[in-house]
Amino acid sequence: MSNLDSTIFSEANLTAVIKAYDVRGVYPQQLDENLAHAVGAAFVRVVRAAVRDGGPGVIAIGHDMRPSGPDLVAAFAQGAREQGCDVIEIGLASTDGLYYASGALGIPGAMFTASHNPAKYNGIKLCRAGAAPVGQDTGLREIRLLVENGVPAFDGPLGQLRHQDLLADYALFLRNLVDVSGVRPLQVVVDAGNGMGGYTVPAVLGEAAGLPRLPLTIDEMFFALDGSFPNHEANPIDPANLVDLQKRVREVGADLGLAFDGDADRCFVIDERGEIVSPSTLTALIAARELAKHPGSMIIHNLITSKAVPEVIAECGGTPVRTRVGHSFIKAKMAETNAVFGGEHSGHFYFRDFWRADSGMLAALYAIAALGETPEGTTMSSLLKSYDRYASSGEINTEVVDQEVATLAIRNAYGTGAGIEIDDLDGLTIMAPTWWFNVRPSNTEPLLRLNVEADEVAVMEQIRDEVLAIMRGGVA
Repeated sequence: MSNLDSTIFSEANLTAVIKAYDVRGVYPQQLDENLAHAVGAAFVRVVRAAVRDGGPGVIAIGHDMRPSGPDLVAAFAQGAREQGCDVIEIGLASTDGLYYASGALGIPGAMFTASHNPAKYNGIKLCRAGAAPVGQDTGLREIRLLVENGVPAFDGPLGQLRHQDLLADYALFLRNLVDVSGVRPLQVVVDAGNGMGGYTVPAVLGEAAGLPRLPLTIDEMFFALDGSFPNHEANPIDPANLVDLQKRVREVGADLGLAFDGDADRCFVIDERGEIVSPSTLTALIAARELAKHPGSMIIHNLITSKAVPEVIAECGGTPVRTRVGHSFIKAKMAETNAVFGGEHSGHFYFRDFWRADSGMLAALYAIAALGETPEGTTMSSLLKSYDRYASSGEINTEVVDQEVATLAIRNAYGTGAGIEIDDLDGLTIMAPTWWFNVRPSNTEPLLRLNVEADEVAVMEQIRDEVLAIMRGGVA
């Protein structure tokens, strides 16, 4: 472990590092081995008190390809073991690989990753048994207080440590969730961004622990695991990081392209033209396929997905359920409603049969299965045409001096008039007959996030520019 630095445990640093959904910060200035050790001990006390009734318990720990991962895992595991908890280290893993471990073994888990963040970051995603999320209202607040005040010592023996490779079991489980038996030969370009997709894609799309190899020609881009991200950031929500994949798809005439973020829990799709497929469109496609398997089910979508998503769900006989943005809200609503699937515009896709957790690889399998079942010559763009119905701005982040003042100005400008509806579920949503937009404040930065959708491109652009002008101090 690094030398003890009191600033790591200061209130200011803990506020900065222990966020709404996970622990994340710059290594080692904000998150080091000492803090990982303390969080490991605190995590055990919180999950043990909740589900183990004081018993010793066992947890699973995985990590991505960032160089700081193994040392942080060792420190976290030691903190957990000092609380009498047994530890199973699963080694290199995608985040959905860790969720698999938590679900299949029925134990809490910790995944060391900073997801799509730059190389200098690392973090910890925590879950209870069955991949149930740990957020501010479900344990992170208690963990922070324990770390800040000092985690009490445990009067008992040191927990045991063992290692278990679950990659083959994870791959087999995913393959059994999606019927790919009828897939025709496809050429697929995969950009792993030097992240964990380079580890999981060969396992899942290959022979998958004895299952037959899929008839896919995989063109591998940036599969070497490298937490310094030498080619581009592993953040596919930024279009700049998809340029290499788009170019390769067009060059080789591929049927589709797949891009994963650093921990491979998100997946973005590129069609045969090299065009980015909206995650809303992929949500609608997967929803239709899930409803074919589970007629009449509920499907979750967050409030910034295209209005095509609830339309498709209803057309397929399902019930759309609208939620706030964020995985904890979607997972909670899925548990409450027994929804079979949930999708977010950020590229996260959640599956009831995968413990309501998100999986980029499952989304990729659904995209491959959907295209692979069509007649020879059918393109991805033609397959998705019926799900892609409206013009969208994508999410635009704007720095503002005062989020509340700017939001109120937007409300005053748009909140009246015939046919206007206002919704405050998550930020401000203004809906008109031919367009809608949502403005949400960032929880961690002085930003407002804008999403606009309209029936026509010109209308979308007009509303987008008017709202942005208000945000930036102009006049609509």
